[in-house]
This record gives sequence, structure tokens and C-alpha cells, in this order.
Amino acid sequence: MKRLLLIGAAAALLALAVFPALAQDASRFGPITARIVERGSLICGVNSVLPGFGFPNDAGEFEGFDVDICRAVAAAILGDANAVTYRPITAAERPTVLQSGEVDMISRNTTWTLSRDTEWGATFGPTTFYDGQGVMVYADSGITSLEDLEGGIICTNAGTTTELNITDGMSSRGLAFELQTFENFDGVMAAFRAGGCDAVTSDISGLISRRSAEPDPGALVILDVVLSKEPLGPLSPQSDPQFADIIAWTVYGLIQAEEFGITSANVNDFLDSDNPAIRRFLGVGGDPTGTLLGLANDFMVTVISQVGNYGEIFERNLTPLGVQRGINALWTDGGLLYSPPFR
Repeated sequence: MKRLLLIGAAAALLALAVFPALAQDASRFGPITARIVERGSLICGVNSVLPGFGFPNDAGEFEGFDVDICRAVAAAILGDANAVTYRPITAAERPTVLQSGEVDMISRNTTWTLSRDTEWGATFGPTTFYDGQGVMVYADSGITSLEDLEGGIICTNAGTTTELNITDGMSSRGLAFELQTFENFDGVMAAFRAGGCDAVTSDISGLISRRSAEPDPGALVILDVVLSKEPLGPLSPQSDPQFADIIAWTVYGLIQAEEFGITSANVNDFLDSDNPAIRRFLGVGGDPTGTLLGLANDFMVTVISQVGNYGEIFERNLTPLGVQRGINALWTDGGLLYSPPFR
């Protein structure tokens, strides 16, 4: 009996020690983070027509590179990568759903631009995929350059940077053309197949994705031209800087994990690492990491265990489509991916 009483007393003391810490963490939550925790799920705006980035599989479950970014943020905050409610949105809907609060964040091949950063009231997270705008045509069309499209019809999504970029690209070359836009890329591709467009334009990764879904991918070619810089990444409302910080450092964590060689398969092997930088990154040392964000100190252990590192996410979703790492490689491999220090 005395032993049970001692155990109970110890548990009570432990509870008193733990609960204030938890309350202190919760007090650091911004309004969106608090809403996510209370709801028990993250609402994430995603693409639903772009294989490899955002697309429902045969079971109706969303999957893709951008979808996995949503899952990583859910794992960081809620400890469960599956605690996500996906809201399919078109390109034109993005500012509306962000400003109205219909979504907590967007992870849907969205280019970071000055006007969007300001007029949308958005906070962009780190770039997760560096891309550029391209043009796709049928191989048997004889079109090999933008000059061959003079007087032609080029189709793309409405409400995207591609409209302005293709207009700039053609006008700077003195080429006249007709631009037709559609609500989503399904409409673009339908018009293209029906002969209503001489070419389609979008991010090169998106063109690769859509080509892979066609009955005869070999019938389509992407021209050797890059019209723009397209830094793609997640975004959230400016109303919650703390939530924006969680998104940012979760993404940085995916990149840093790959640099350290930490994967979903071996993350537990690193928990007793002698490397202080790794211990700090995983939140298993005495230094604060996740607690600085109001999260569990070892939040990246949960994220990596459930979602993997950046390289795993890329290989799972984009490598099967033939997308190369290229400039989306780590900085140590000559790419642009680089994480600030976790300290």
C-alpha cells in the first residue's frame, strides 16, 4: 500500500511539473495553430489534378509531393501525419480560401511572387520546389520553338503567373498569339486534345506530370525553353506568424534530415548520436528545439518517422514521373536546397 501511495504521489508531482509546461507551450500558439489543435486536424488546400504533386489515388486518398508537405506539418503539430483534411482548390481560388480561413495553409504548386506575398495577405514558407515555366506541344506538330507558335493558340490555367509569363515571353520576341485560359488544367488538356490549342504552358514539373498521365506520353514534347523562375512552396495567412514559423522549420527540417542522412527507416538509430548538431536537431539533447515553436522538442523525430526526409518525399512522388533532382538537390550536391541552422 505504501508503495502504491509513493507511486501515486510521484505521479502527482510529475503531473504538476508537466502540465504547466504544456500550458506554456499552448500559450505560445497563434490563432491558426490553436484552431488546428482544438479541431484535431489540419485543413490544407491542395491540387487534385496534378499527379506527383496533388492527386487522389485509386482509393480516393490524396497523395503527392505537396500533399506530403501538409502531412509533415500535421505531424509536427498534432503528432499524426494523417490528421489532415484536404481541400481541393483551383489556382484562382487560392487567395479567396486563404483570406476567408477556409484553409489553414495551402500546399499547391504556388509560385512565390511580390504581389501574392502582399496582396494575398500571405506568408510564404521556404521554397520546396524550384521550377520554371515551359511549353508543351504535340511531337507531330512540327513546333520546336516559340517562334513556331506565332499566330497560334496557347492555353493555360486562369489565375496563374503563367498567363503573364507567356505573354511577356511572346511579346518580348515580337510574336503575336492568342491566349486561352481555363479554370483548371483538366480543361486545358481537354482543349489541347481536341485541337483547340497549339500548345499548353505551365510549370515544367506540371507539364511532366500531365504528360505522364496521357494515354501516349511519347506523343507530347516539352520545348527547350524556360520562360521564368517559379519558386513553389507552401503558404499561410499573415495573421499567424507562429504557425508560419512551424511550416518553415518543418520544411527546413525535411531538408536538414536529408543532409544528415536521417531517414524514416533509420531515425531511431540517430537518437543516441554523439554529434551535438544531430541531437539538437532531433530534440533529444538539453537544448531547446521544438519548444521554441511551442511544439514537442523532438517534433522532427515524429515528422521524419511518419513522412520521411525531403529526398524520400521527392523519390516517392516525383522520381517515378521522371522528374530529376537538378537544382532541387541539396546545396552539398550542387543544388539550391539549404536549411538554416537548428540552434
